[in-house]
Amino acid sequence: MAEHSILQALASWLAGAEGAGTPRGLLVLVAAGKEAEAVCEGWGVPAPSRPWAPVVLGPGVDLVRTGVGLSNASGAAARFADPARHAGLLSVGVAGALPGAPVGIGDVVVGTSGVFADVGLMTPDGFSDQAAMGFPAGEGVAGGSAWGAALPLDAGWARVMAGAGEGRVRTGPIATVSTCSGTDPLAASVAARTGAIAEAMEGAGVALVASRLGLPAGELRIISNTTGDRSRQTWDLPRALAVLQATTRAGERGLGVRNSGLGF
Repeated sequence: MAEHSILQALASWLAGAEGAGTPRGLLVLVAAGKEAEAVCEGWGVPAPSRPWAPVVLGPGVDLVRTGVGLSNASGAAARFADPARHAGLLSVGVAGALPGAPVGIGDVVVGTSGVFADVGLMTPDGFSDQAAMGFPAGEGVAGGSAWGAALPLDAGWARVMAGAGEGRVRTGPIATVSTCSGTDPLAASVAARTGAIAEAMEGAGVALVASRLGLPAGELRIISNTTGDRSRQTWDLPRALAVLQATTRAGERGLGVRNSGLGF
């Protein structure tokens, strides 16, 4: 077993960045039960049995299973993120590869931005995102009005995660969708209007909550499938979950930490 996974490398880096005293840790947010099981098994901790159930993975690392989708993830992030306890939020899980992206099944994707891909208005002339409608996602956050529909993710976090990764690690924007791309035209449209290399269903919501709490955020995804026509998609969820576990597991000294005393 590697001494540090991407997740533990980030947690260790955060602890060092926090300096003296009692450092704040990391809140990891996963959507689905199988994703939570993959991450928790790598830390020797029982996975939460239901959404909105937090657990301690290990020193400086908490996890909450949010439930699938933007509303679930945003709500859970706002409910469980504690700026006194957490130095930042990390959205973790599987994702679909968008057309033309240099990623394959089993690849690790580290997000550089989280893009609200389908929040907006569909017109005869095409899609307009919420920023084009006059409602930028980051309104009220310092500098947020300039973000448009794409929320920047912490560049320092991205460098740490990409540097700690083994195998194929790609960086780029990740689209957050409420409707997954099960047709070729939709997949092509999401890729073209967002510039994203993968799509998932939670990351931009987590990033927006983090920004409103004054915390940094990141997104870490494993490619489990292609997008486009559903009948022609390629899937390997077991492989993606295995990579997810390897990518987020504890180092040798981090195993065996049991659930204890979350102050939520």
